[in-house]
Amino acid sequence: MIRAFVFDLDGTLVETEELKALSYARAATELRPDLNEGEVVAAFGDLVGLSRREVAVGLMRRFGLEEAAQPRMAEFSVGTPWQAYVQVRLGIYEKMLGNPELIVEHHYPHNIALLRSVRREGFPTALATQSHREQALRVLGILGLADEFDVVVTRDDVEHGKPDPEMHLLAARELGVQPGECLAIEDSPAGVSGALAAGAAVIAVTTRLTRQKFRDDPGLLDRSHIVDDPRTLPEVVHRLIGAVGKPPE
Repeated sequence: MIRAFVFDLDGTLVETEELKALSYARAATELRPDLNEGEVVAAFGDLVGLSRREVAVGLMRRFGLEEAAQPRMAEFSVGTPWQAYVQVRLGIYEKMLGNPELIVEHHYPHNIALLRSVRREGFPTALATQSHREQALRVLGILGLADEFDVVVTRDDVEHGKPDPEMHLLAARELGVQPGECLAIEDSPAGVSGALAAGAAVIAVTTRLTRQKFRDDPGLLDRSHIVDDPRTLPEVVHRLIGAVGKPPE
């Protein structure tokens, strides 16, 4: 029985994964001007949904950024090249977040409409995002979604991010329901894996960055739970709720 919903943020309610990809790419080309920005954006697609450290280390290894990042360590008072790369990238991303119009332009209207619809139907809702709390709350505020969640779980609240189940387990606990009573809406394989490991039901709403990943790994999630066209999301959600049941009114 589905009693609550747990939504991802980046890539699910707003296309900030695209903005994050661009910020990592611009930071990489700042460190190494000979790099192609588009190639870094494409490589980010292999790492979408992972932690800052995992993304930064993955891109550094792929594009040989460690040597270029070392001279920036003292500037940011950090101990490793990947942390310096992240700080360069955060400066770029902060400028993006400072442009509310850019965030609004990148929202996902159908997925946000679903969030508001299930709220009207009386379902408790949680946010479970790999973003850190300050950035997540800023994005929610810009989108007018700050009051749409009963619980907000960010990367700051857990020891292990997705694909570890800790974030979804915490969201369920804070909502006062069992993980198996939650329906998670995610966009990335890492998010889906975390929700499944927690025991939740999951629907994946794919994006340009994640769509091929689900096609390459057909065993990750039943195809009937994967939505490539967000206009069909409400139909898929209510079909799943009907199949597993919903709490009595």
